[in-house]
Formats: sequence, C-alpha cells, structure tokens
Amino acid sequence: MIHITNDEFNKLSFYIKQHSGIHLKDEKKTMLVGRLNMILTERGFTDFTSYYDYLQKDKDGSELSLLIDKVTTNHTYFMREPEHFSYFSKEVLPYLESSVSHKDLRIWCGASSSGEEPYTLAILMEEYFGKNSLFWDKKLLATDLSTMVLDTARKGVYSKDKVNSLPKTWVHKYFDQYDEANYQVKKTLRDQVIYRRFNLLEPVFPFKKKFHAIFLRNVMIYFDNPTKDALVQKMYNALEYGGYLFIGHSETINRDKSQFKYIQPAVYRKI
Repeated sequence: MIHITNDEFNKLSFYIKQHSGIHLKDEKKTMLVGRLNMILTERGFTDFTSYYDYLQKDKDGSELSLLIDKVTTNHTYFMREPEHFSYFSKEVLPYLESSVSHKDLRIWCGASSSGEEPYTLAILMEEYFGKNSLFWDKKLLATDLSTMVLDTARKGVYSKDKVNSLPKTWVHKYFDQYDEANYQVKKTLRDQVIYRRFNLLEPVFPFKKKFHAIFLRNVMIYFDNPTKDALVQKMYNALEYGGYLFIGHSETINRDKSQFKYIQPAVYRKI
C-alpha cells in the first residue's frame, strides 16, 4: 500500500477540485488512497508526488478522466428515482408538447454516467409521442467528464439484471439480445442520444440554444457550496423559461441564492 502525505493529499485534492469541482474533505483521504493505489502501481510510481507530477503532463484529459472515475461512484441504474420519470412523463412532456415551437425538444443529461438515465428518458419520449415521434426532433444531449462511462453508454450494453428492472414490453421494443448475459439498446434508440465529454466547470457553456429540461442528478453532492451555487446559476441560464431542472433527492438548492422555483422534491423550474 502506497501511503499519502498531508501535502500530497492537499495537492491532489486541489487538482481534482480545480478540474472537476469535486471537493474532497480530509476524511476522504483513506478512500482516495485505496482507490488510486492500483493506478500508481500500474504506472510504476512509488509515491503520490510522482503521480501528481504525471497528472500535470496529461494533455488529452485521459488521466483526469480515469482519476475522476475512481473518486466518484458512477452508481446508476434504469428508472433510478422513478418519481422524476413519472413527473417527466405526466407533467413535463405534455407541457412541452403544447408549448415547444417547431417540435424541437432540447433535453440535457448533464451527468449521464453509463447511459441508463438518458436511455430511460429516450424511451419515455418514444412511449409518450408514439406514432407522432417522427414529427419531433427529440435527440438528447448526454454529457459526462469520464470517457470510460461515456464509452459504456455509447455501446448501450447492459446485463440482464439491469434490463430486467424495466417493463418487459420495453425490453422487447427497445433492446436486442447481445449475448447470453447481456442486452443492447437498439440502434434506433441509441441514435436518439448524443454523447459528449463535457466539464461542468466550464465558465461559459457553449450551447447555441437553451434547453427545455436538464437532468443533473447526484452530481452536486461532490461539490462545495460556492461551486454548487455557481453551477445552479449556469443551469438556470441554460434553460428556456418554463424549463425544468431535476437534481438528486439527496441534493438541495439554496433558494436564497437561486431564481429557480421549487416544484416538488428535487424538481425546480425557471419561471
């Protein structure tokens, strides 16, 4: 086991926060060491200072992506926090159907992880619009900082255990048997999701048009309050008026510093 000094931990945690917004408190030191020891061993490093110096030379972001993948859980599954998906189907989609001009829906999953969330939303939109789906542009933007989870998401291959949590009619309509142990999201549905690597800390979001709904769930639990407040404001600016923001049920928004209107637990709206 390679041990970490206080100075090394401070440097590495600052690097992580600077590049991802994730705030590691002192009590996370043991977790960090445990998750990164294998990486250091594989790279041939005997201390965290050498690893930190190596990170400084990371040109394409691949090492940062691997680091972030290790310090976050990426724990997700189909229909996670189902109240959100129910509200999206019963309240948000009818509102958007009646109010969005040119049938151009813009939905963003800001922390897509391995793809279960965006594919769930894509299925819900297919189910809602039915035969009228062809008349709507409803491609989702799904972003994450980790290239590893994005690669998994693009392939859309999931174990039987994960897929079996969905209604059987959905599995039949939207998945193909990949092998004995896995299913793959049908290409027609995979084509409905655009995956991109994106850092939420970007000072200015590059999107040309505003979104009608943003899902940013279970991400801000990693951020300190100033970082979270700044991100919430950027999300507000990225939404159309009347648009919705969905966050994780374990997360909150500082209503004294935000213009969002509270709708129900973990659902907010730009009014």
